[in-house]
Amino acid sequence: MGQNDNFPTPGAVLFACNYNRVRSPMAEALLRRVAGDRIFVDSCGLKQESGEGVIDPFVETVMAELGCSMARHHPKSFAQLQDDSFDLVISLTPEAQHHAVELTRGRAVQIEYWPIFDPTLADGTRESRLAAYREVRDALAMRIAERFAQPVKIRRPIDPER
Repeated sequence: MGQNDNFPTPGAVLFACNYNRVRSPMAEALLRRVAGDRIFVDSCGLKQESGEGVIDPFVETVMAELGCSMARHHPKSFAQLQDDSFDLVISLTPEAQHHAVELTRGRAVQIEYWPIFDPTLADGTRESRLAAYREVRDALAMRIAERFAQPVKIRRPIDPER
């Protein structure tokens, strides 16, 4: 895998958000897609909510458009991580950033904060909500491409109306 001149390629990356149902699993899947097994990638959230273990169905839909299956993802919290030895922790919410700083205090871990919009806050029709999820997916893909020096391949679904 190539590397950005400003950042060495880490061996293990953790993406963190609030519930590990939307943004962080998208980021995990996108980095796995470009890095393969060259980087260990995981994700977690701060909290468990009722219905734990369930990925957001809009995430499944927009990630499937890129050929990324979310079937193997099971939302988990920081406390449920099997390993907390990461070279890089990327926080996607202010709350996760605060926890990441506390978690890594005294360790040689790089921490980055990527403020990413929460698409679950989008209102409207199914299509307008999916558009919000696609925007988040694409923003994450761009950040990952920039950070990990990989070309971005975003395939749009074929619109039968065109």
